[in-house]
Amino acid sequence: MKFTQTDITKIESKVFIKNEEHISYSLHRGASTTQRPRITLVHSLAMSREFWQPVVDLLIQHADILTLDVRGHGDSTLSGGKYTAELFADDIAALLTHIGWSSSAIAGASMGGCISLAFAAKYPEKTQALGMLDSTAWYGEDAALKWRERADKALTGGMQALVDFQKTRWFSDSFRENNPSVVDRAVSIFKKTDVNAFANTCQMMGDFDLRHSLAGLGVPTSILVGSEDYATPIEMSELLHSHIAHSTMQVIDKARHLTPIECPQIVCDALVNLLAKSSP
Repeated sequence: MKFTQTDITKIESKVFIKNEEHISYSLHRGASTTQRPRITLVHSLAMSREFWQPVVDLLIQHADILTLDVRGHGDSTLSGGKYTAELFADDIAALLTHIGWSSSAIAGASMGGCISLAFAAKYPEKTQALGMLDSTAWYGEDAALKWRERADKALTGGMQALVDFQKTRWFSDSFRENNPSVVDRAVSIFKKTDVNAFANTCQMMGDFDLRHSLAGLGVPTSILVGSEDYATPIEMSELLHSHIAHSTMQVIDKARHLTPIECPQIVCDALVNLLAKSSP
């Protein structure tokens, strides 16, 4: 059954986690009398749930989809304090309870992959399958320093100071040349990100290390990475693949770091295959 636009329901709302802290989300559902596969998609650093729209437009034919703005991003709360991937995972667990999903496949890009990994490690009973796109379990020995430098540059010069650096990491040269409006939209979202939330999230990424959790993952896992990704290079995906028992790995030719935007059909196909291996 192929859904038309009138068969698709999109609910946009927010859930209060505690006090005044809230997570904004969109729930995309196709008209069906039977339960369909469910997947939660987690965006990249300094993006929002809009990041996933190219994939959502394709994947909605196959699954119900939850997208969200992680805290400090998009329309979600700008809470202070230290960010951790586990805190973001807790937010997702609360959101799943709020919408009535006892479990879900979960996939994330870059930072979103790190958060998805943290969710799968902390909430195995809620995780049907895991997608790691352009991501890693650890950014390396010098990660804390490099992420601190990026945070400091944003705090000093604003988000605009990082735009040129980000664009070349995000997308291949040919994609940037042929899709200027798509690139401009990503830049617009990036520049709207609160600079203090960005800095807090950079610190989170510098501290991130879940290598110890990989061997314990028991769910089907799909790992994707662009062949030209130098933000999370192929070696990082190879480490994931070598340590996660039920994993597959795909290298996307001539793509860089934000493959859900640059190659939405390839990403959609990979997620459909992943969902076919998952069980509610």
